Formats: sequence, C-alpha cells, structure tokens
Amino acid sequence: MKVRQYCSLWLLLLTPVAASFLFTNSACGNDPNVVLIMADDLGYGDLSCYDGWIKTPHIDAIAKHGIRFTDYHSNGSICSPTRAALMTGRYQQRAGIPGVVYANPKNPAHYHGLQLSETTIAECFKQHRYASAIFGKWHLGYFRKYNPTHQGFDKFVGYVSGNIDFRSHVDGAGVFDWWHDLQLSNEEGYSTHLITSHAVEFIHANKTRPFFLYVPHEAPHYPYQGPADPPHRTVNGEFNNKGTRTDTKEAYREMVGEMDKGVGAIIDALSEASILDNTIVIFCSDNGATTLGSNGVLRGHKGTNFEGGHRVPCVVQWPGHIEAGTQSTQLMASMDLLPSLFGLARLELPKTLNLDGLDLSKQILDSQHPVERTLVWNGTTIRRGRWKYMASQKGLPADSLFDLTAQATETTNLIEQFPSMAQAFRHELDLWRSDMEKTETPQPTGPK
Repeated sequence: MKVRQYCSLWLLLLTPVAASFLFTNSACGNDPNVVLIMADDLGYGDLSCYDGWIKTPHIDAIAKHGIRFTDYHSNGSICSPTRAALMTGRYQQRAGIPGVVYANPKNPAHYHGLQLSETTIAECFKQHRYASAIFGKWHLGYFRKYNPTHQGFDKFVGYVSGNIDFRSHVDGAGVFDWWHDLQLSNEEGYSTHLITSHAVEFIHANKTRPFFLYVPHEAPHYPYQGPADPPHRTVNGEFNNKGTRTDTKEAYREMVGEMDKGVGAIIDALSEASILDNTIVIFCSDNGATTLGSNGVLRGHKGTNFEGGHRVPCVVQWPGHIEAGTQSTQLMASMDLLPSLFGLARLELPKTLNLDGLDLSKQILDSQHPVERTLVWNGTTIRRGRWKYMASQKGLPADSLFDLTAQATETTNLIEQFPSMAQAFRHELDLWRSDMEKTETPQPTGPK
C-alpha cells in the first residue's frame, strides 16, 4: 500500500487532534517535494525565457508553467557566498562565508568552510523526515569535515571545489575532486550528464516519500568544455584553467544546452514517477555571467555589485498552486528560498533559527502584490524598492545612487539630486556591517 495514495483513508478514522498532529509532523508524506536547480555563472541575458541568446526550451517550460522573476538576485556576486546564503537563509557574512572558499589555507582570503553549527536547508527538511541529496557543486568546504553529508544531506555526488574539468574531474589546483558521499570516486563521464543521471535516479528511488533535491550544476562555469570535448586537466599537471577551446562562446552555449537537457530529464523523471504535480521546482543562478556570457542590458558582470553581478534568472513551478505563465517584480534573493519554500510547503522551521531571508511564499503564489524590502551586498551596496546606493568600490570611484525603475542600466548617478537619501543609506550600511561583525559565525583559526 502506497503511503501517499492511502494515507487519507485511515486518517479519517483518527480524532481531529491526532489528525492535526500528523499533518503538522509530515507523517503522511503529502508534503511537496522540492527540486532546487542552480546554474553556475549563468547570466540574466543567457536564457531564451529572458530574451537571451541561448535556446533553453526545458528551463523556458518551467517559466511557462509557473512564475518568472525579473528582480531575483544572488546574495553574492561570486560562488561560495551565495551558496552559504542559500543553504542557511542568512546573509553569507553572518554565516561566516563572506568570500570564496579556497583550498589553499595560506591564501589570505581563506575560509575553512560552512561551520557545522550553521543549520542548513537540508537539516530543516530532515526534521520533517524528508530524504535529501545534493548532486553537483558544493564549494562550502574542501575537507571531509565540511562534506554535505555532515550538513543534513543523505547523499552527495559531485565536487567540493570551485570548478573541475568536466571529463577528468580535476580541480583548478590539479587535485582529483569527484566524490560519492565521503569517498573519492573514479566515476567516468561528463559532469553535467552525471549530475543529471544521479538526480533522476534519486527521484525514482524516493518517489514514495517527500524529498529535497539540490542540483547545483557546474555549467556554464569554466573550463569551457562541451559534451564532445576530451579531458584537459590532469592531476598535478600544468594546464589552462579555462580550457583549450578557442571558440569559447560556442562551448558556453553547448554547456548551457546540456544543462537545459538535464533540467528536462529531471522534469520527465518527476512526471514518470507521477509526482510532478506535488513537486516545487526552482531554477536559478549563483551569480551573474562573466564577460563571456550575457547579462542583457544590465551593467557589470560576475564579481561586481552592479546589477549584472547579481540579478539573475529565477523560475519556479508548482502545478495547481502557482499560476502558469506569471511574472513577478518581487525583489528576492537566494537567502529567501529557505523560508519561502517552507512557507509554500506549510512546514515549520526550527524556532532557534536566526534568518535574514524572508518568507515570500505569498508573493510567489500571488505575483500581483510584491512587498518592499531591503537587500545588502558585501556591506557596500544597498537596495530598497527602486533605489540602489553603492559606496565607492572596485569599478566605481565615487558613491552612486541609481533609480533602477527608471534606468536598470545604472548609468545615471543621482547622488547629487538626493544627498540626504544617500546619507541615510550610508548610515544603514554602517549599522549592517556592525551587526554582521557582532553576530558572524567565526571561522577556525590556523590550518585546517
């Protein structure tokens, strides 16, 4: 007897109090599955559903059958910080990962990893008896201590560094980096295909219970390798980290295309398992595109605090709950996904969590009523409503104030017209930085 099909029959025989308890504690397994797919370095102007230059029919289908966000942002403009915010529902600075996690402990910007004292989205789902898995890029700690299986995930297949050769699975430091849980594995294959195949297998294996599936793809991060390209990196070898192809733009397109096919395979697996209608599917990116990709009309690129560095694609579907073909202007960030997903699923979060992210589940279900909120990037950039203030920083010698509703391209600095607004934003950033310094999760000192 399948739990999901017949739970309601015997639940009717219970008292109202008992029935309420069981629903609250996920005993029936009627809670929605969650599939969170995240691209690496994918820009706002890359996907065809965002009027981009690469045809992505399967990602487009999520937008067609669900909601497309036009003002969704990664918490960071680079890899690890966004992933820390996504996993914890907190600003990455508060979670102790304000910058990239490097393998070399001698790197002056070295961070050991996401500390085990942090509560992850996987651990939150686990409290409701969800199965959980991650297939793809972790980048929140190189060492076994910080492996995803110690952070709430039942299963992990993928890599822990910032990028690997798509074929040889060697990272940028010349170290082999392909894991099955806590052990290195010599599994062969194009990493995008492997990530997809493991995700599909997990779906079929867990179709009778609720699950959280996290699929952080490598594509289209360098090295720029299409599915037909040979391995390039070797262990302890010398190589060009970005690969050997001279037609890098075409390689980038191929990489996004293979990822899109993988998204289609995941949707097909959910349909074949007869659980598509009970699954929330999210597709987003960890930061803006490099100069090789496209951020559309947006200024800047990965690594900058301009819109092109962090305004990224995000589409969500949940058949029967999210109206098909809708669009939202809600200002939203990576850290909002944790509380919003629990809001959508009507699951309780641990009361001890100190979240920065907002539960925007109502705005996901009703795109017509966005709420005003404030977001901060790196303690130097702040956004509220239509206004964005940027303190002097790399690529921006003077403080700037932009009206994004009038000009999303960030070309006209309005700071002289609104000096009091700029001063208020400066003060708010000072308070934000002070708060982060007082409450951040500390990294260990010394070597790993």
